[in-house]
Amino acid sequence: MAKLVIVESPAKAKTIRKYLGDGYEVTASMGHIRDLPQSQLGIDVEHGYAPQYINIKGKEKIIKELKSQAKSADTVYLATDPDREGEAISWHLANLLGLDVHEKNRVTFGEITKKGVTAGMAAPRTIDLDLFNAQQARRILDRLVGYKLSPFLWRKVRRGLSAGRVQSVAVRLIVDREKEIEAFDPQEYWTVDALLSPPSSTRKFTARLALGPDGKKLEVKTGQQAAAVRAALEGAAYTVTRLAKGKRKKSPAPPFITSTMQQEASRRLGFTATRTMRAAQTLYEGVEIAGQGTMGLITYMRTDSLRIADEAVAAAKDFIAGNWGDAYVCKTKRVYKSRSATAAQDAHEAVRPTNPALTPELVEQSITGDAAKLYRLIWSRFIASQMSDCQQDTVSADITAAGYVFRASGYVVTFDGFTALYEEATDEKEKKETALPPLAEGDVLKLRELKAEQKFTQPPARYTEATLIKALEENGIGRPSTYAPIITTIIDRGYVERDQKKLAPTTLGRVINELMLAEFPDIVDVKFSAGMEKQLDKIESGQEDWHHTIDQFYKGFDASLKKAEEDMKDKKIKVPDEETDEVCELCGRKMVIKTGRYGKFLACPGFPECRNTRRIVQATPGACPKCGSRILVRKSKKGRVYYGCEKNPACDFMTWNEPTAEVCPQCGSTLFKKGGRSGFLLCEKEGCGYSRPLTPEKKE
Repeated sequence: MAKLVIVESPAKAKTIRKYLGDGYEVTASMGHIRDLPQSQLGIDVEHGYAPQYINIKGKEKIIKELKSQAKSADTVYLATDPDREGEAISWHLANLLGLDVHEKNRVTFGEITKKGVTAGMAAPRTIDLDLFNAQQARRILDRLVGYKLSPFLWRKVRRGLSAGRVQSVAVRLIVDREKEIEAFDPQEYWTVDALLSPPSSTRKFTARLALGPDGKKLEVKTGQQAAAVRAALEGAAYTVTRLAKGKRKKSPAPPFITSTMQQEASRRLGFTATRTMRAAQTLYEGVEIAGQGTMGLITYMRTDSLRIADEAVAAAKDFIAGNWGDAYVCKTKRVYKSRSATAAQDAHEAVRPTNPALTPELVEQSITGDAAKLYRLIWSRFIASQMSDCQQDTVSADITAAGYVFRASGYVVTFDGFTALYEEATDEKEKKETALPPLAEGDVLKLRELKAEQKFTQPPARYTEATLIKALEENGIGRPSTYAPIITTIIDRGYVERDQKKLAPTTLGRVINELMLAEFPDIVDVKFSAGMEKQLDKIESGQEDWHHTIDQFYKGFDASLKKAEEDMKDKKIKVPDEETDEVCELCGRKMVIKTGRYGKFLACPGFPECRNTRRIVQATPGACPKCGSRILVRKSKKGRVYYGCEKNPACDFMTWNEPTAEVCPQCGSTLFKKGGRSGFLLCEKEGCGYSRPLTPEKKE
């Protein structure tokens, strides 16, 4: 054997082996091979926070094989992922196999393609000790917090709990948002809209009341005010008094970085961050494409950088010109500014397809499922980023009636540009703008309808995975590669639960958050945590010593821990049970929700005298179209929600479609919702066949 290349995964090894050919052996370490011990702290706090690494249990066979292969190889290349974790794996491999960390035996691949592998192998370097120390510092900090705080929580609350440097801040954000929602005082307000049409047209458009007769912004807060406005407008003429026309451009969103990829996959595909990263890993490491062989379809997916290689830009523009025409090609070089200011985090490109000419349609002939869906998203986003702006003609009209001013605005797309392919999804409900009919100043319009509608201000929305990731990123908490495991951890620990797509704190999550705020305020302080991230970034760029950073943090943390032990010497916090309206059929008490090994269940609070337990049943508003019984929410083995009759197995009705409170106009059975916002309602009673669009089209 001449040359040995070590990567993390067998899939990556298979793809790279194809490109390297004879004279190379490619093998996989199967991830980390050494780590801190699980059963103890594993950090010598008294002697410079020296970590005590051990071989991971169960990796003995792999380690033996790696040593044997390395011994018989002339050269060993460490080709683990090009990030902190990858650098750490390479450092441990070098130490385990007796390689010199100062030799140029480290290679990285920005993409797993022939070009990417060839370029990586042509530029071996030494292991980046600053990058490794940044990973090591994070690992040690997280271990110190986790292993010191968790036993404290076990003693003062209950066993099985944990706290963490990033996870505790994430829980605080979710709890704080819930408090905002609970404290929110809805304020009444009214909108007054005029449905109008031009004098020589039947086209209707809506204008909203904006200014009062005094020329100031008018806020209608009560029904009486709304009625007074309507009375004042009785019989008034609606005249166009101002018309402003303009042009505007809409630019495409930049290519993905890790966090924006996770956010967009959550919004558009309903993917969790973990599911997104799993699919992205598959696309990066390589898949079999018909006529192309095994190849990596995207660049490395853990990146904070928006940089794009010039040749990738050129390839994208060639593809755009060939498929849409020259007018759709962005004529200037788009340069996107990364949020991260550190050069170390700009080592990679943005997440993009390795070959822009490899369209989703071609890829979907070979792969399906999550990987295919995510590839379409990444490809579309990248290609759109190199397309022309969308051009729009805008118009804004002031319409005066009895001294009151109504406003209407709209636009017409004159050139679709990048929107021909892709537009970024948003978390907020955008105000819909539509095209206005031709108007001219002085036009007296026909009033079709004057409508006053009562509304109430809305509280801030609960976080979704997408908005939580956005908040963590904007506040400088954690790093994109950590968001997926953090969200998984706080849900698995029972601190947070998913309600539809929204994240809500549990009673346990609130209790732990209050305890952390009282005893460990720095750990859950957003600014402190962001400052810690900056210190870790400085280690990565060689500006800070990792021992000093950890020492500064640990001294304050240790003092807080000792104070907390003293404050709570004889105290134990009880997590209150969540009472329900379900009555125990054995003793008459109201049952409470408990959480056990297999999730939540109902239990009698009279334990141990009464040991009655019951499964939690969630009913829907609909009735079974077969027997008329309740329809219950159920979950498949893979966690997918479906709906089934409560009389199962006597009644075998089940459906993936969501029951609604609406009934069929033909037979009176429950209507079910199929598809998303643009879906439809259908009747599932055998022989009926009724269906209609979810939002009926308005006909003028």
